[in-house]
Amino acid sequence: MEAISTFDIFKIGVGPSSSHTLGPWRAAQRFLARCRELGLFGRILRVRIDLFGSLAKTGHGHGTDLAVLMGLSGEDPIACDVAQLHPKVAAIRAAERISLAGTEAIPFHPATDLVFNPQTTLPFHPNGLTFTAFLEGGEPHAETYYSIGGGFVVQEGEPPDQRRSGRLPLPIDTAADLLRHCRTNGLTVPEVVRRNEAAWRSDDEVRANLRRLWETMRACVFRGCHTEGTLPGALGVVRRAARINRGLLGDQTFASEEEWLEAIRRSGGGFQATLRWVTCFALAVNEENAAFGRVVTAPTNGAAGVVPAVLMYHDCFCRQDSACVEDFLLTAGEIGSLFKKGATLSAAMGGCQAEIGVSSAMAAAGLTQCLGGTAEQVMMAAEIAMEHHLGLTCDPVGGLVQVPCIERNTMGAIKAITACNIALESDPANAKVSLDAVIRSMWETALDMNTKYKETSEGGLALQVSVNLSEC
Repeated sequence: MEAISTFDIFKIGVGPSSSHTLGPWRAAQRFLARCRELGLFGRILRVRIDLFGSLAKTGHGHGTDLAVLMGLSGEDPIACDVAQLHPKVAAIRAAERISLAGTEAIPFHPATDLVFNPQTTLPFHPNGLTFTAFLEGGEPHAETYYSIGGGFVVQEGEPPDQRRSGRLPLPIDTAADLLRHCRTNGLTVPEVVRRNEAAWRSDDEVRANLRRLWETMRACVFRGCHTEGTLPGALGVVRRAARINRGLLGDQTFASEEEWLEAIRRSGGGFQATLRWVTCFALAVNEENAAFGRVVTAPTNGAAGVVPAVLMYHDCFCRQDSACVEDFLLTAGEIGSLFKKGATLSAAMGGCQAEIGVSSAMAAAGLTQCLGGTAEQVMMAAEIAMEHHLGLTCDPVGGLVQVPCIERNTMGAIKAITACNIALESDPANAKVSLDAVIRSMWETALDMNTKYKETSEGGLALQVSVNLSEC
């Protein structure tokens, strides 16, 4: 199977969707890079993008059109100014011209050059898109890409990436593999992961990348907890995290994130207050995500609030070794990779169990590791969390990553904490279900699930709320 890094599971990007925003954005960048490799870039007269399946059905609400235009324009989701994304798209549409990779502009007519094909689903994956470059003095050049979940992108007919398919010191395809490495070598889960990460980058690079992920998560929570207003789209969803934050801390102002965190740690209030904070943290991230803010895919954008909420819970209320943040993220990332290998991270393939369910399992495992759990308890916590998300559908109202997506992150976070507590109080030798078994069950459930419950907005809650889709 593919060798997957922690930093493949956790990616810094722009909301609202890893499958429908980040993936297509990366696909657009890859298409231009491929045209350069083939010596075609300077001959491009026009580019057409065709979106298929789930990308076409909910692409407007998920910002797929914005993503491909920004990718073709040379913007990068890690470094771009998120406040300028919509103005830049508006400028492209108004001028009917686009600057490929920031170079000389070519004609671009959105009505004919960005086509949504909701009735056509490509065979390989529901999230398919085709780029066609019309060339000076030659036949058009077309390439098809698939956004397969969590920001991962594959090109049609692409051979496996040799760097990622190579053997690692401690290769892991299943939870049983991971547990065997822990037992045989006397290692914790994050220690196993560190040994594998060393095949790609130095320890200093690993630590720096983990620190950047955590800083991005914290900054996202902070912004979400201090931003009022209404989310974009026809639903008119009102932000709630800032109100909860204010209700817990009053009208205090803070000069920095750390000053705010210290105020939370000192606030007290017992179980009810802690529960409200976890809810607040998760809402904050996914309100930012829905507003096209910068988030960390964990393992998807729609589920980006669960891991930060649980990690913030640990940081603010458990207050053990701060270095445990690294162990949390390494553990959570490895659990996410197991689900990607054995099932899917794509809601278009597996419903919301592939997003919130996986993120809850990741967070449960990371918290259990940080609270002193054994490798067996870490995997038991992940299994428990997923077990109680099996069959969860993806039915976004209006194709927006808002209802029920934002609230589901709060539920995933609370389930993760509960799963951790159960695992820490249990003997894994008595467990009836293994992590590998629940991963297999999740995949079988995904295969059996009706397509209308897989990120199409054609079933479930999406049919119960009247919304003008043209405004989404």
